[in-house]
This record gives sequence, structure tokens and C-alpha cells, in this order.
Amino acid sequence: MFLTTSPSPKTPITPKTLTIPLTFFFTHSTSPSHHHHEHQLDQISIDNTPHWTKTIHDLCTRHRNVDQALHLLDHLRLRGYRPDPLNLSSIIHALCDSNRFEEAHHRFAHSIDSHCVPDQRTCNVIIARLLDSQTPHNTLGVLRVLSVLKPDFVASLVNYNRLMDQLCSLRRPSEAHRVLFDMLIRGHCPNAVSYTTLINGYCGIGELGDAQKVFDEMCERGVAPNSMTYSVLIRGVLRKRDIGGAMELMGRLWETMKGEDDTLVKNAAFSNLIDSMCREGYFQEVFGIAEDRPQGESVNEEFAYGQMIDSLCKAGRHHGASRIVYIMRHRGFAPRITLYNCIIHGLSKEGQGGCMRAYQLLEEGIEFGYLPSEYTYKVLVEGLCQESDTDKARQVLQYMLKKERVDKIRMYNIYLRALCLVNNTTELLNALVSMLQTECQPDVITLNIVVNGFCKMGRVEEALKVLDDMMTAKFCAPNVVTFTTIINGLLNVGRTQEALGMLRDVMPQKGFRPNVVTYNAVLRGLFKLNQGREAMEIFNGMVTEGVAADSTTYTIIIDGLCESDQLEEAKRFWDEVIWPSQIHDNFVYAAIIKGICHSGNFDEACHFLYELVDSGVSPNIFSYNIVIDTSCKLGLKKEAYEVVREMRRNGLAPDSVTWRILDKLHSNSRKQYGDDEASTLQFGSGPHG
Repeated sequence: MFLTTSPSPKTPITPKTLTIPLTFFFTHSTSPSHHHHEHQLDQISIDNTPHWTKTIHDLCTRHRNVDQALHLLDHLRLRGYRPDPLNLSSIIHALCDSNRFEEAHHRFAHSIDSHCVPDQRTCNVIIARLLDSQTPHNTLGVLRVLSVLKPDFVASLVNYNRLMDQLCSLRRPSEAHRVLFDMLIRGHCPNAVSYTTLINGYCGIGELGDAQKVFDEMCERGVAPNSMTYSVLIRGVLRKRDIGGAMELMGRLWETMKGEDDTLVKNAAFSNLIDSMCREGYFQEVFGIAEDRPQGESVNEEFAYGQMIDSLCKAGRHHGASRIVYIMRHRGFAPRITLYNCIIHGLSKEGQGGCMRAYQLLEEGIEFGYLPSEYTYKVLVEGLCQESDTDKARQVLQYMLKKERVDKIRMYNIYLRALCLVNNTTELLNALVSMLQTECQPDVITLNIVVNGFCKMGRVEEALKVLDDMMTAKFCAPNVVTFTTIINGLLNVGRTQEALGMLRDVMPQKGFRPNVVTYNAVLRGLFKLNQGREAMEIFNGMVTEGVAADSTTYTIIIDGLCESDQLEEAKRFWDEVIWPSQIHDNFVYAAIIKGICHSGNFDEACHFLYELVDSGVSPNIFSYNIVIDTSCKLGLKKEAYEVVREMRRNGLAPDSVTWRILDKLHSNSRKQYGDDEASTLQFGSGPHG
């Protein structure tokens, strides 16, 4: 890259337009069934419509071969066969089953143009299948073609409602409203679902006034709002922070629920209401509903509490969800295990205070048969260990060991890994002893966790003792990971010769071949100890041994060379080794750009970055941020924004780090030049300037 290189050619991609003819496409095939059907064409009359209809249907359904069916139909058409609506229906269904919805839309539209129009029922079935594509504009286009050539056709109310819902989900309620007008023109009577869908669409884009007009129109036309209608409207009102209006509508919602028989609608309305309140931050009102139960018997009480817990957890209010659990238990209900697990999991991740509450809930949950999932157990014991409460973490382990069909070794491994987060070698050894006392034999993963824990705590001697026990058959045999961990631990405490002896002598003697991860650990350790020459010797030995380097290897070497003020050597290594290998990623790019920037050579860093782009590489935001940060530190304001513009041209948007760097640049400018001149610099040289 630092040598003369020519940019890789970029071949422009010319978009091609796919034109679909009015006739069905040919489908080339040489399968045995293809030859069989060609033979049938010579043996069976074209006029035998029942036979060909059944054959096409079987190809589409039983054989799942729509292309073969299209090929056969095309040959039949060439011999004078006129496809009927049954053929069309089979083809459309098969295309939809194959997720070829766009082709299904085109074929149906072209069949209508060719005056092959099914009856009303079949058309509605096909429209329903096309709606499965979730492309409402395509389906709306087909409906328009159908209404022109078959004026008496009227789509079913369900299809109209689905079409409106899909348009609203695309934030196009005005188009959905036009569909509603079309329903009325064609003699349909929109129902509560139609109006509720439209109200939801307008509320979704913040047009509460239009939503209210639709609600009023609904009442004027004699369509009674159901509980879901009120629930959807309340969501829109809550988004406008009108809690008074929302409470008034809630009163009408509870009254409507009392007169409804459809449990599914009432449950959906209640769920939507609670979810809306939690999304908008009205948690106290949710607690009020939990305590006062204004819905009465309209909604199953246990279901209502479950919905509150679920919505509160989604909003990150796990302490609030535990309050709902308290109300449930006081009224004789036990929460669902999955929801209870969600609360404990969320509390465990909240840090200080959360873990203690999670542990308390765990002990209470044991009374009704709760034990955490494996992942929740992991998060909980890690949180307790980080708060230095290993006694409670150990108790959680004991609870999990009593769980049916649990992998005890895995539970111990999770607990041991959590203990490694705190500097407590005694507890680590006690856990290992506890395993042996309960006749739970540690596996190599267990012992690797223990070895890694000792090394992280700087207790390499204890780690070496465990390794010795493994090699003398007191425990299971070590593996490459064990040796890699020990080598890394030795290097971290500066015992270089022992680490290299382990790599060069002990591992080969025990029949282990160091892999790229092992070599990466050695290289990283040597560079940290400012032993760059030895690190490069290890790299050369690695290549000689036939171990392929990866991007991590190259990142470590570039970082190490740059940190030891060997930038020229790093650039030579890039040109002669890394770039020709084609093994490089964003970490490697960032490492060398950072090294160049630290040398104070901003122009060279920019040149390297732009040359990467010209060579077909797409550096990520981190590389650009390094260059921008350097330009800001050097006071190069214009150049900083030039890099931002270049980044935008290459399809990357500034992230929060970019804006923080630029904000710091302008803060420094205000101190140096004053607010007015700094403002001129900001807006005159901004990213869009």
C-alpha cells in the first residue's frame, strides 16, 4: 500500500428491466417428468381439460414444481389450449408458496388482461394469497386492474381490512383511507376492524386529529366502537401526553368491555393499553390498574397481571414488574415461570441493588417451583460475584444443582467463570474441591477456567500446579487452550523464558502443536514487554511451522511495532506481508492508521485511508474517527470536515463518537476565537458545507 499500487477497477452495474410477457414464460427442464409430459402431449388430446387441469394441479401441489407446471402450460397454449381459472389458481398458489410473490402479482394481472378472470370467490382467495406478500401497493394495483375488466367484482371485507392494515403499517393511512372510501362506493359496510385499523394508522404517524375524525365518522355511520378501537385511540392520546383525555377514554373502554362477549378482542385491547402506557412511561397508572382492577371480570385476572409484567419488563422496569408479582402473590396467583425468569434476569443485569432483589425473588420463587434458566443463572451469579457476595452466588449454584436433568459440570463451570471476575483464589479452590466431594468430575473446560482465573489474578504458581496435576493424570489431560492460558499468564508477570520454554519445548514434548491463538498470545505478551525483536522471531517461527496467521496476528504486530516507534518497519510489514496475504480487516486498518497518526503525520494517514478505498477496501467508521480525532488535536478544522465529507461519500454516516470529536473541536475553537468566530468555523466548514 505504501508502495506504488494501482487501484482495482470498479465495474459499474447497469440495472436491467425485467419485462414479463402476456403469455406464461418458458421454463427449461430436462427432468424425466419433463420428458414424460412431452410424451403425454402426443398421446392425450388438448381438449381433455380435466386431465391437464389435474396434471398442472399435481405439479404445483404434490410435486412442488411450479416451473414444470409453467413449462407444460406454455406448451399446451402453443397447441391451442386455453388456460382456465383453475389452472391460474394452481399456478398463483404455487408461486406464493415459493415466495415468488412479485411474479404471482404479474401473472394474475396479465391473466386478467388476457380475459382469463376467475369467479368472485376464486379472485378473493387469490387476493388473500397475494396479500401474504406484505406488498400492499402491488396488490392494490392488481385490484385496480381487476375492477376495470370486471366492474362487478368486490373484494371481501377481510381482504379490504388486510390491505388497509398493510398500508397503515407502511405509515400510509391516507391511502388506506382511500381504500375505505372505495369500500363504501362498492357497497361494502366497513366494520369496527376497518375503522380501528385506520385510527391506528393515523395515531401511528401522530395525526390524532384525523384519528378522532375517523372515530366520529365511525359512530355517525352506526358502527359501534369495540374495546380495541378505544385502546388504539388511547395509545394515540397518550403519545400526545394527554393523560386526562386518556383516562376519560379508559372509562369508556371499561364500560365497552363489560358488554362484549369476544374474549380475544378484550384481551388484545387490554394488552395494547398496558403496552402503550408502559411505552409512554405511565407506570404509576399501570400499578393503579393492577391494584384497583377497573376492568373487573372482563379480562382474566391472571392474564392481566402477566401482561403487566411483560410490558414492564420490555420497558426495562423490572423492579416495577416485581411489584406486580407481589400484588399477584397477595391475591393468590403465581406468575408464569417464563415471566418470573424475565424479571430476575433483568434485575440481575441492573447492577448494584438489582442482584440482591433478584436473589430475594429467586428464594421466593422456589416456593412455587421456580428455578432460573441457565442464562439467567449465569447473569445472576456473575452479578453477585461482581458485588463480592460469593455466599449468595454459591447458594444459587446449590439451587441449580438440585434442578432435574441439569448438567452439573456446566453449572459449576458457569459458577467458576463468575468467580474469576473477583480476586478470590480461595473460593475458586473451594469450588473445585466441592466438585470433587460431590463426585462431579471436572472436565478440561472446568480446569481451563480455573487456570485462567489464577492467571488473571496473577497467581501463576497455582495455575502451574493445576497444569502439573493435569499432566500427571490427577485430573483430565490438558489441551492447547490450557497451555495457551498458562503461556499468557507467564508473560503477564514477565516470566518470558518460562513462557517461551512452554511454547518451544513442553508443548511439543506433550504432543501439542501451538495454534494461531497460542502464537497470538505470545506475540501480544512480548510486545507488551517491549521485546519486539523476539516477537518477530516468534512470528517467523510460526510461519516456518506452517501455522497461518490471521487478522488478529497482524493487528498485534502492527500495534506492537507502532507502539515501539518502529513505524517504518510496520509499513514495510504491511506492504510485504499483510497486503499480499489478503488477510486484513478493520482492526488491522485501524492499527496502522493509529500508528501513522501518533507519529504526527496526518497527511500520510489520509493518503493511506483514501488509498484503501481506491483499492476496493471499505474501512469502517473507527478508521475515519481516528483520522478525524488526529486532525482535531492538530487544530486542522478544515481537514477534519474534509474527512467527514469523504466518509459520507463512501456511504458512512458519522456516529456519536464522530460528533463528540467535532464538538470538542468547536469547544476548543470557542476558547481560542470566541463564540462568533467559532460559529462561523462550524457552519462554514461543516460536513454539508
